[in-house]
Amino acid sequence: MLAYVLRRLLLIIPTLFGILLINFVITQAAPGGPVEQAIAKLQGLDNSSSRVTGTENGDMSSPSQPNNGDNSSGYRGAQGLDPELIKDLERQYGFDKSASERFWLMVRNYLQFDFGNSFFRDASVIELIKEKLPVSISLGLWSTLIVYFISIPLGIKKAIRHGSRFDVATSSLIIVGYAIPGFLFAILLIVLFAGGSYWQLFPMQGLVSENFAQLSTVDKLLDYAHHMVLPTVCLTIGGFATLTMLTKNSFLDEIHKQYVVTARAKGLTDKQILYGHVFRNAMLIIIAGFPAALLGVFFTGSFLIEVIFNLDGLGLLSFESVINRDYPVIFGTLYIFTLVGLLLRIISDLTYMFVDPRIDFNSRG
Repeated sequence: MLAYVLRRLLLIIPTLFGILLINFVITQAAPGGPVEQAIAKLQGLDNSSSRVTGTENGDMSSPSQPNNGDNSSGYRGAQGLDPELIKDLERQYGFDKSASERFWLMVRNYLQFDFGNSFFRDASVIELIKEKLPVSISLGLWSTLIVYFISIPLGIKKAIRHGSRFDVATSSLIIVGYAIPGFLFAILLIVLFAGGSYWQLFPMQGLVSENFAQLSTVDKLLDYAHHMVLPTVCLTIGGFATLTMLTKNSFLDEIHKQYVVTARAKGLTDKQILYGHVFRNAMLIIIAGFPAALLGVFFTGSFLIEVIFNLDGLGLLSFESVINRDYPVIFGTLYIFTLVGLLLRIISDLTYMFVDPRIDFNSRG
């Protein structure tokens, strides 16, 4: 057991390195880096189209694509600007060094958990994550709990009543829910229940009310829950299908195995068979999804849902960082999310062995 855990922990290092390297190369190849963004702002050319594409009407390019004109800086759109100003911008964003130097410097700092400061926000990467994390935890925690508390019992009941009207009706409902895009369902809920055209039952935006600080503890909890209803429903509506059908198929497969027939022949009741024998074996495949679920609890970021309900979370932060080429935020969040995901994968394997001691990962070739 200990040898397996140590081996998996050591494998995290090359995995993280490979992920960072691949994303660094892709990011460097994309046009419209932070220097170009700063030049566009100096020239007064920054607009929505340049933010989306990273270019300004085809007028900007990366330093690797130098202009054939008389601009010696290598940045299109820098005509008329003092070359020393361009060099200052390069030093400010670290582009006075080669790509390989920047990468190794980033890796060295990340090994010390030093993620630097955002290029375009007056805050460190860690501070930005801490600031946005409560929104993402709120969305991820409640949506994950709701999905698991409903989908697993529903999947077990569907397996027991396979082929019945209940099974067909619930399958139809969850498939329809899975087919509805979350952002489209969010607009529908706002129109119906947030004062869009019909009832004003729920607030339309924000995580809490403006007078939240003046409320009592009970009123704060109620206010928070009141604001979380609509965005949580939008995130969970499409999550039932996968887990419910996975649970159903897993239990259905176990129910038809020979050991269940043998248990019935010994006189055990259906409840004893289900929860004494089938449950442990069938839940193994459900446990495989726990790491993704736990990661979603802390780092769920649905950009469209956050925009629609005016929730400033990690989804919106990640999107804006990519658009603005805010490299410290992009790679800092990538490093943290990947590291947490790899650690949770190890925890998942240990949970496998806890649920079923017969599983031994050390014996795998």
